[in-house]
Amino acid sequence: MTCWYEGPLAAFDTETTGVDVETDRIVSAAVVVQDAAGTRPRVSRWLVNPGVPVPAGATAVHGLTEEHLQRNGRWPAPVMFEIAEALAEQAAAGRPLVVMNAPFDLTILDRELRRHRASSLDRWLDTSPLLVLDPRVLDKHLDRYRKGRRTLTDLCEHYGVSLDGAHDAAADALAALEVVRAVGRRFAARLERLEPPELHSLQAVWHAAQARGLQAWFARSGSEESVDPAWPLRPDLPAAA
Repeated sequence: MTCWYEGPLAAFDTETTGVDVETDRIVSAAVVVQDAAGTRPRVSRWLVNPGVPVPAGATAVHGLTEEHLQRNGRWPAPVMFEIAEALAEQAAAGRPLVVMNAPFDLTILDRELRRHRASSLDRWLDTSPLLVLDPRVLDKHLDRYRKGRRTLTDLCEHYGVSLDGAHDAAADALAALEVVRAVGRRFAARLERLEPPELHSLQAVWHAAQARGLQAWFARSGSEESVDPAWPLRPDLPAAA
């Protein structure tokens, strides 16, 4: 019987105007679907004119200028609808969805749906919930004592995954998907008996514990930075833009 990490997986990634899920906007997104390990992936891409300024710092990360997005991007409302439909399709098929740092990408999509569709991500998933696999949470739990950063670039290097064109949504999504497969293989003894629904629930617990640990570290360092323990989607805030 094929283990989940060798079978069908999808992945989702976004590029944005910044790192605040409540106020920043999506400028590009991608959904990658792979029917089995080693097969050719199917890629859906979206380019968005966010309707707000694109900071130079964001452009320096993903290379998308405000002028380029105004000229080539689509308006957000139909794009957010299409992305939500694509994720709902994966959920209905029971295909696990890989999302690196899921609380960021899924929450910013939720806020964009609220902003432009007067809706929410949960409304698209009311009959079939997502089964999320977050390589950051998995790696941090399974190899918790390894020192060093755990960005997607770091994880790709650690697990021997090729990342061509970092900070392109499609490239990052595919790389995150391959990292999850690599994590599954490396920790097969601990993961192969877990089905994706159970693993999804466990990651929520693991992420909360990781957030508490990071919050304690910030406190010891004298930082007032707050860490949200919610996973894979942060709760709506009344003050959300």
